[in-house]
Amino acid sequence: MKPSIALASLTAALLGGNNASAQFVKGNEAVSETAAGSVVTMPPTPASRSGFKVCAPSANCHAGSWRMVETASGLMECTEPWARPGSCRPSTYGAQKLARVWVVKRDGVWMQCQYPDLSSRCTPMFVRPPANLPFDAIQ
Repeated sequence: MKPSIALASLTAALLGGNNASAQFVKGNEAVSETAAGSVVTMPPTPASRSGFKVCAPSANCHAGSWRMVETASGLMECTEPWARPGSCRPSTYGAQKLARVWVVKRDGVWMQCQYPDLSSRCTPMFVRPPANLPFDAIQ
């Protein structure tokens, strides 16, 4: 195999491996493994949001970053960080470039992180603005 083809194959394998392995956030306390399988805790919906209509992913009401939330059904792209029924669709991470924010639980606090990495820029979800405004990234 020519060196340039081998390098291209290695690069494709590494990039493909990153996309597949980045489908979760290592250290996310919202997901725990048990003998029976994964147990997923969802972020609580604030009482102030409970009366609001859910913005469906296919509707034209979503104007911000997609919230990447791990659910019992797997990784989902949601129009809101609480992942209420009807607000999510299956993840396109690795196949489609979109503005994304990752919803995770760290040290008992719900956070929104810029990347699927707890060491990236994370902001607490339940504090007053502007401290709760997340840093999104095209990914």
